[in-house]
Amino acid sequence: MAFDVNAPRKPFITRGSNVGRCKGCFLPLLSCLCSEKPKVKASAVFWLLTHNDEIYKPTNTGRLIVDAIDGARVFKWSRTEPDPEFIAALCDDQYQPCIVFPSGESYQQRMIVSENLSEKTPAFIILDGTWRQARRMFRLSRYLDDLPVMQPNAVAISRYHLRQSVEKHHLCTAEVAAQMLREVSDHHSADVLDAYFDLFNAEYYATRRSVDMSNASAAARHRLAQLQGGVTNIV
Repeated sequence: MAFDVNAPRKPFITRGSNVGRCKGCFLPLLSCLCSEKPKVKASAVFWLLTHNDEIYKPTNTGRLIVDAIDGARVFKWSRTEPDPEFIAALCDDQYQPCIVFPSGESYQQRMIVSENLSEKTPAFIILDGTWRQARRMFRLSRYLDDLPVMQPNAVAISRYHLRQSVEKHHLCTAEVAAQMLREVSDHHSADVLDAYFDLFNAEYYATRRSVDMSNASAAARHRLAQLQGGVTNIV
């Protein structure tokens, strides 16, 4: 599935909910980034297991992964009725599925590091929701119980301005994906995703807070253009 803007949903009622938005990137029309979406063929793919509440939020950064990383897929999460396409993907022998989640004592035996990955293409499964939702998704989804778990090694402070987490080290979905690409030494793809995220972050924050973020946007655009110039793994 993709991020379907036309599917039935509960009303999105929050600051900026009455703003006219692009149906492609969900940004206000004057800040549309659809013409600036990058696309790279990375050393890993991402499967977003997305909570229903997140699919329609303009501030969801999972769609940036789908925009930027070739082969990224979105599956709607259900506790008891997993998406058949997700189950089929888990059985695809060309991938090594791995849940991206912080380590915990109760499942320490499932934890792996990048050195434990096989020669198959890593398929990083990101539980795309709030931290509270992601913990519930991890704990209650029995069909995930046999999958290995991997956490990003680097500790970073989130650059995401649009949502405030209780913990400053809780990264947003796009930041997590970029870090996982670094775990498999694909620094170029990680940098492309980071630059695209920085552009989204600056443009959205500027319209939401009515502040001048032109310098940050220009820097992100310049970085994105540099990264996409003459590189062989651009799709």
